[in-house]
Amino acid sequence: MAPQKGALAVAGCMDIQYASPHHLAFPTTVLSATHSPPSDATAWLAQLNEAQREAVEFGVDDSGQPPAALLVLAGAGSGKTNTLAHRVAHLVVKGADPRRILLLTFSRRAAQEMTRRVTRIAGAALGARAALAQGLTWSGTFHSVGARLLREYADLIGLSPTFTINDREDSADLMNLVRHELGLSAKEKRFPSKNTCFSIYSRVVNTGASLVDVLDTAFPWCREWEADLRALFAAYVAAKQTQSVLDYDDLLLYWSHMAAEPSIAADLSGRFDHVLVDEYQDTNRLQASILLGIKPDGRGLTVVGDDAQSIYSFRGATVRNILDFPAHFNPPAKQVTLERNYRSTQPILAASNAVIDLAAERFTKNLWTDRASAQRPRLVTVADEVDQARYVVEKVLEAREDGMKLKSQAVLFRASHHSATLEIELTRRNIPFVKFGGLKFLDSVHVKDVLAVLRWAENPRDRVAGFRVVQLMPGIGPATAARVLDQVAERAGAATPEDADTAIGLHHDARHRAGALASFVPPARAAEDWQPFVELMSRVCGRQSAWPAEFELIRRWYEPHLERNHEDASIRQGDLLQMESIAGTYASRERFLTELTLDPPDATSDESGVPLIDEDYLILSTIHSAKGQEWRNVFVLNGVDGCIPSDLATGDDAALDEERRLLYVAMTRAKEDLHIVVPQRFYVHNQTQLGDRHVWAQRTRFIPAHLLPLFDAHAWPHVPVAAAPTAAGLAAAAHAKIEIAARLRKMWD
Repeated sequence: MAPQKGALAVAGCMDIQYASPHHLAFPTTVLSATHSPPSDATAWLAQLNEAQREAVEFGVDDSGQPPAALLVLAGAGSGKTNTLAHRVAHLVVKGADPRRILLLTFSRRAAQEMTRRVTRIAGAALGARAALAQGLTWSGTFHSVGARLLREYADLIGLSPTFTINDREDSADLMNLVRHELGLSAKEKRFPSKNTCFSIYSRVVNTGASLVDVLDTAFPWCREWEADLRALFAAYVAAKQTQSVLDYDDLLLYWSHMAAEPSIAADLSGRFDHVLVDEYQDTNRLQASILLGIKPDGRGLTVVGDDAQSIYSFRGATVRNILDFPAHFNPPAKQVTLERNYRSTQPILAASNAVIDLAAERFTKNLWTDRASAQRPRLVTVADEVDQARYVVEKVLEAREDGMKLKSQAVLFRASHHSATLEIELTRRNIPFVKFGGLKFLDSVHVKDVLAVLRWAENPRDRVAGFRVVQLMPGIGPATAARVLDQVAERAGAATPEDADTAIGLHHDARHRAGALASFVPPARAAEDWQPFVELMSRVCGRQSAWPAEFELIRRWYEPHLERNHEDASIRQGDLLQMESIAGTYASRERFLTELTLDPPDATSDESGVPLIDEDYLILSTIHSAKGQEWRNVFVLNGVDGCIPSDLATGDDAALDEERRLLYVAMTRAKEDLHIVVPQRFYVHNQTQLGDRHVWAQRTRFIPAHLLPLFDAHAWPHVPVAAAPTAAGLAAAAHAKIEIAARLRKMWD
């Protein structure tokens, strides 16, 4: 079936850790395709539904010949992993040599889980021959398998077999070293940072797009540096080759060039009778070229994925790989669609199907289930983000009182900063949570930077805060920062000891600190930024601006430093704007800082620090990080245009369709109850003096009016209907009838 009008999707969360496959030696007579499985070998397939079984058994027989290309379109919650594991196991049961099966996944954990499942399933079918299933030695991520193959073919492709692999941080550092050697860091105008340079380089490599196209579409602020970036990347490649070093992108790049060489591709193809790929919608151009290079006729190639869950184009993945897969072969690849959903209720699936059906292009696929429910997905209108947070907390606690654990509930959002107000409310209400898809809002580097300025302004003796603030200036490192703070401390000594802890003493400290900063001679690189910094600290420390206006002063001062240090500055700026809105709800700077002090680890935690193994906590996650997960109760924040879809992703139809797929992924995470919350009002910044301080938002375009019957739409909180006047009341009022118009005329007599 060719792609039909409907929806697209792209995903990609690559685990690029190196795996060490376990090699087992088996007698070739035992592994031959002629061994006969037990007579009841297909009994273990009985648990599969009809479509799953078709996918598992397609083209697999006792002949030992690799089957034609197969595309398994696995809808959300349709048992994709179980189906793929059964197909691998079925190949082994039918006589395939497990050492000649290549299984590619997108995380090491997924590869390990798949191997365990295959071993268990095939072992149950093979009985006494269960040891055969343990020979799946070529199971891993694209990157781990690529590294292994590059070492084996190193002599043929001009590589030293002892090459080392740089992680992304090391690669960025090498890029920075080359950047300095070329004199690009000494430009009169600010040159892109090492991380930005490496991101541009990686995007070009993984997408196959030209440098010009990548700059125009993803990094337009770097367009003027095209020639310098091209020279930088050439020097970076030369440095890697001189040092016999590869980065993560090279593992795919070298492998794709190997697969493009007919003789090497033939040898690679001959090593594997079967190649199976999980999450094919997550692949980028290089990964697709590798597969088509080693299996050009598609024989023995199986890919599993869902175009409707393709949401990772920002990582270089492309939905075209799965949409165009069948047409690469003649005859076209066999398609098997898994539509039965084992996760969600039918009303949730009906709404999800309707949303994705409006996409421009997709494989026709309509999820269904036998899980009936009277509860439709809820489309909840609230006044603003504060009410949104209150609604979520209230419903989460209601569900908990009804016996649903916090861990069975999740709050999903398009961008990490969208949960900022909710995090504050959860902390205030003492509800523990874990956030996936980034650090908690208050733990982010840029948020900590701004809070440090406020803390230093509030307490001149806070050396930790001052140390962080001073180093925000370019050219100032720890040693210079220490000298600045020492000079500030010396000047602050003018305050009398008896006044040291009084308001007068702190005022003297603030005044002397401003003087110390003004008299300090900064390094040449910091000279341009030093005077604006001195002026800021003078105003903020002297409380020349009322709270929370001083927060805006700090944010505006910090913006150029944010852009210099972070390639995703526009996203991080959203965090700061959100925090500025939150600041306006507090009476003073001191109160704001006190309330935002993080709770100890036993109250809340981020992903890496769950305090107790059995502690219950709410899940907060970006939608991208939630892919592959499921919860009984799911809340989707900010279901409005500008958030879903993001206002940065409405420039073309392809980006808009990916945003639609993102909402679809969020909706299909819910098992029993789904809430899409629609705030009506968002506070905005950077307005003129007479401009509005907020804007009205409209419901996401992905849920148009004709889809509303699929939702339970209501406003929260419920507004009680005003009581109508009684007949007796109206009669009593009639006796007090007054002529207001006459009175107004009489005012001017």
